[in-house]
Amino acid sequence: MKRAKRIYILLGVLAVVCIAAFAVMQYQEQQEIIQNTDEIILEVDAGTVQSLSWEYESETLAFHKDGTWLYDEDEAFPVDEEKMNELLETFQAFGAAFIIHDVTDFAQYGLDDPVCTIDLTTEDTSYEIQLGDYSTMDAQRYVSIGDGNVYLVQEDPLDTFDVELSDLIDNDETPSFDQVESIQFTGSDSYQVIYQEESTYSYCADDVYFKEQDGNYLPLDTSLVDSYLSGITSLSPTDYVTYNAAEEDLATYGLDNPELTVTVTYTPETDEDSEEASEPVVFTISVSRDPDERSAAEEAETTEEEDAADITAYARIVESKIIYQITGSQYQSLMAASYNDLRHQEVFYADFADVTSLDITLEDAVYTITSEGTGDKKTFSYDGEEIEIEDLQDALEAMTASSFTDESPAQKEEISLTIHLDNETYPEIHIQLYRYDGEQCLAVVDGEPVSLVSRSSVVDLIEAVNAIVL
Repeated sequence: MKRAKRIYILLGVLAVVCIAAFAVMQYQEQQEIIQNTDEIILEVDAGTVQSLSWEYESETLAFHKDGTWLYDEDEAFPVDEEKMNELLETFQAFGAAFIIHDVTDFAQYGLDDPVCTIDLTTEDTSYEIQLGDYSTMDAQRYVSIGDGNVYLVQEDPLDTFDVELSDLIDNDETPSFDQVESIQFTGSDSYQVIYQEESTYSYCADDVYFKEQDGNYLPLDTSLVDSYLSGITSLSPTDYVTYNAAEEDLATYGLDNPELTVTVTYTPETDEDSEEASEPVVFTISVSRDPDERSAAEEAETTEEEDAADITAYARIVESKIIYQITGSQYQSLMAASYNDLRHQEVFYADFADVTSLDITLEDAVYTITSEGTGDKKTFSYDGEEIEIEDLQDALEAMTASSFTDESPAQKEEISLTIHLDNETYPEIHIQLYRYDGEQCLAVVDGEPVSLVSRSSVVDLIEAVNAIVL
């Protein structure tokens, strides 16, 4: 009995050894059919593809071509042609790093239940590309193209095809405004801005944008206008709420009567290889917040700036059917388009290099500062002695508006300056600073009230003058 038991045990061990040996032989055989390769396994001309679809994470996206690419489920969806071509470029010269011939067990490569299946057809051929697991050895993707082999590829198609429908929309572009001719703001503060170089409308040579008002042209701060236009350029909206807006949709998002419409007429930069001059282009963007929020904000009539996180706002470019949701901060930046937002914030904004002399009235005394020379060699003097002007210059240029006003002065004048310039059109500027309250002073320029400025900046100016004349 014991002998028979030992025989059974030995037979069992022998069976295990045989199975193990067979497994090793199979493993060795499998290793033998894996080969290095630099073979191009698919060459599909993107221009010949008539349909493309793929399934990934239980979602299927399908497109067909009829002159342009169309989304199967809704042909009104604006498909981005370039992005479709980027998807198809994957298979124009699709190469493999390794090839496994005559595979019988696709499950071990994750190809019995592919991570992603891509189907594309041309006029002559249909292709099915299945993506399996990653190779544990070199983190390359196992791929099947239906020829009985499995390939390891270095360029994983899923890097390109891991997209949502929203990634494939042909979003409206916000251009760079190379050469602006005019800007029209239409809304609560409607006005037109013209662009003109070397004008006689300002004593600041850098000013090129001017608000047109009753036949006059009021200078705007070039850096503020350029920054505003850059904000439009960098907007590049992608978060759409609808891509096929009807009239009722415009009303839903407040864009049937926008809070602000900005129209920029500009000339694009001419291509170096082009012999023809570019024609002017008109770009328009309309902005509005959620209609209920807008009504509530108008009823509140608060002067405090609202928290951007509490704002829901939308934008529409030109006559596009795409409506985008924009952030509260983007809305606030776009809405900051009034004359007061874009005008010079400084009380004195001329180039100090143009200053030839200053007459300063302080406590009923008048002090005159003169200059000699030009450019870097210019020097300033008071009472016949050369002085350092930098502190006075810094204090003068630092006075900026906390708010703009046309309120006439009602209190004592703190200091006044007549600044003489090397400028035929604007030979002098007269600045008067009056008490207003404990924190602010009223600035009057050439007889016109302009703005409130911080009292501390006026004190700095007075101290800078006293440091020279006392």
